[in-house]
Amino acid sequence: MIRLRTPLTQEKLKDLKMGDEVSITGTIYTARDAAHERLVKLLEEGKELPIEMKDQIIYYVGPSPAKPGEVIGAAGPTTSYRMDPYTPQLLDAGLKGMIGK
Repeated sequence: MIRLRTPLTQEKLKDLKMGDEVSITGTIYTARDAAHERLVKLLEEGKELPIEMKDQIIYYVGPSPAKPGEVIGAAGPTTSYRMDPYTPQLLDAGLKGMIGK
């Protein structure tokens, strides 16, 4: 098991190979297609993003309303292909990883 902590700098990732099992801790942002569309629109307009994209991870997760007393609800992955149109621009902005299904 390879343990990684965000931000995911190139130095931390340089020895990873396909199939490696990793454990990631630190800040992982959540967003789905509507948020990706807004982020890309901001980039196209030359505006500042609401989050630092460089060396970060986005988890493709659907709405996860919390039950009373909980911080977050169920947070399972959502389908990744809906984010495909936005991926190149976000990678160009420094995004290092995506988690989805």
